[in-house]
Amino acid sequence: MNRQNKSTYSEYIAKAEDLADDVLRSTKRYLPHIARVCLISTFLEDGIRMWTQWSEQRKYMEDLWGMGGFLSFLFVLINLIGQIAGCAMVLSRKKVEIGVGILAGVVVLQTILYNVIWELRFLMRNFAIGGGLILLLAECKGETKSIFAGVPRLDSNTPQTYLQLAGRLLLVFMFMTLFRFDVSFISIIQNIFGSTLIILVGVGFKTKLSSLVLVVWLLCVNLYLNPFWMYSADTFIQDYLRYDFFQYMSVIGGLLLIVAHGPGGLSVDDQKKKW
Repeated sequence: MNRQNKSTYSEYIAKAEDLADDVLRSTKRYLPHIARVCLISTFLEDGIRMWTQWSEQRKYMEDLWGMGGFLSFLFVLINLIGQIAGCAMVLSRKKVEIGVGILAGVVVLQTILYNVIWELRFLMRNFAIGGGLILLLAECKGETKSIFAGVPRLDSNTPQTYLQLAGRLLLVFMFMTLFRFDVSFISIIQNIFGSTLIILVGVGFKTKLSSLVLVVWLLCVNLYLNPFWMYSADTFIQDYLRYDFFQYMSVIGGLLLIVAHGPGGLSVDDQKKKW
């Protein structure tokens, strides 16, 4: 009976993997581009926020740190130009490494100056977004010519595989912010389900399938938790939910890069090919 159940389970997994492969084959021309757009969306949204809320952002910095008008002006300007320029480099595929470096610098700067370092939930989100940027850097370093026009593929050189491993592990932090610590049945199932999938992504086992399922799940969670479009544009709740929404989308972008390019050489999936 146990053997039969194991066989049935294996069949279900095989069918799910076939379905994931079908999705990947039908979207492989577009998936890397969609992933990049999702990944940089939080930076683009925040850069636009710096422009539309220029005075509010400057005042917040002045009140929080007691900095003068020039320093607050400089901080908002760096955030605005850095994020817009970094996004433009990534989307245009020109000077991508520099663009990723600029966006990573913005993450570090905001982590310090917005006191995110003391807010564990937001700190873990920033780690996860950093993981997505590392995966983007790995993609850039490993781009090779492909028979499919415009679709980059990744080689298995050592620096790149370490970047992919670091990116996968940092994405785990996003799901730590979704854990619910009550004892309801739904919370327990959600925690077990999410934990299992993100561990599979972290170790690189059944990675494309696990990442694809996580993308769907995280997208549903995001739409449910952060419907910012339902609130007036001049309210705090709309501002907060919009910020949260695009942070989720950036992590989804990182997962889509894993779906598009695989987990890299330092993964169970890759090692299984050598057995």
